[in-house]
Amino acid sequence: MAILIAPNTTYHSSWLEGSVEFDGAHRDGGGGEGWSLQDLRDVGSFRRFVDALVSDALPETPRKTGYVPCTYLWIVDGDTFLGSLAIRHELNDFLLNEGGHIGYSVRPSARRRGHAVKALSDALPMARELGISRVLVTCNEDNAGSRATIEKNGGMYEDSRGGKRRYWFDAL
Repeated sequence: MAILIAPNTTYHSSWLEGSVEFDGAHRDGGGGEGWSLQDLRDVGSFRRFVDALVSDALPETPRKTGYVPCTYLWIVDGDTFLGSLAIRHELNDFLLNEGGHIGYSVRPSARRRGHAVKALSDALPMARELGISRVLVTCNEDNAGSRATIEKNGGMYEDSRGGKRRYWFDAL
C-alpha cells in the first residue's frame, strides 16, 4: 500500500527510474527546480537535493523570490518511488490563482491505481496540522485524472482561472 514519507536517500535508484518516466515533463509537487537529472545521478548531489527538499518546510530556509515554505513528500510503496506531493504552507498570488496548497504527480507507470487519490487524502490532514484551515487544490482543465482525484476527496469546485480548475477543502 502506498504511503507518504519525507524524501529519503534510500530511494535514489527508484526515484531516478521514476523521474526518467516523466521524460522531462513538469512534475507538480516534485520540487527540485534547478537540479538536473544528470546531476542527481550522483549520490552526493542526490543527498543535497533530498536535504534541500526537507529543509524547505522551515520558514527560515532561504528560497527563491515568489516561493513559499513547502513540505515535500514522496509517495512510495515498499522500496518503490511512485510520485511526489508538495504541501505549500501559504498562498501567494500565483498559488491562489494557479498552483494551490497541494500539488502532486504520480509516475506514468503507476497511474490509474488510486495512488493520487490516497496521497491527497493522506495529505489533507497534514495540511490542516500545518495550520491551513482551507486547502486549495488546482488542476488543468483538461486533466481528467487529477480532476477525479480532487473530486473523489471531496474538493468543492469554485471556479476556473487561466485554464486551472480551483477546488477548496474545508478543515474538519
